[in-house]
Amino acid sequence: MIAAIDHVQLAAPPGSEDALRAFYTGVLGMTEIPKPPVLAARGGCWFQAGAVQLHLGIEDGFRPARKAHPGLRVTRIRAYAAHLTACGTEVTWDDGLPGHLRFYAGDPVGNRLEFLQPHDSPRFEPGLPGHPV
Repeated sequence: MIAAIDHVQLAAPPGSEDALRAFYTGVLGMTEIPKPPVLAARGGCWFQAGAVQLHLGIEDGFRPARKAHPGLRVTRIRAYAAHLTACGTEVTWDDGLPGHLRFYAGDPVGNRLEFLQPHDSPRFEPGLPGHPV
């Protein structure tokens, strides 16, 4: 029986690890976690925030998925979006999920990331312009 999601794997092109590290640690605030030596030889990098792990694996001929993406729950979503914008990351708000505020952003290699906060979560910030509660 499935108990939980252990991690989400995203692909990345060869040689992109430095840009990924700068984004996932420096912008998103995740922590890089070590890969087992046998897997580290393949390249890529792994990151964690709380119980969430994102694994970025190297893929020759990489093309970012157009729809596939992880959905990452955040607190203080407006402040988080403002932080990403200040760091040069484009944020696109989407009001298509009832009961949530959410936006999309891309990582340095074009992977799509969704950030969301339910209206009933702690530290919810109502009143986002254009997104009524």
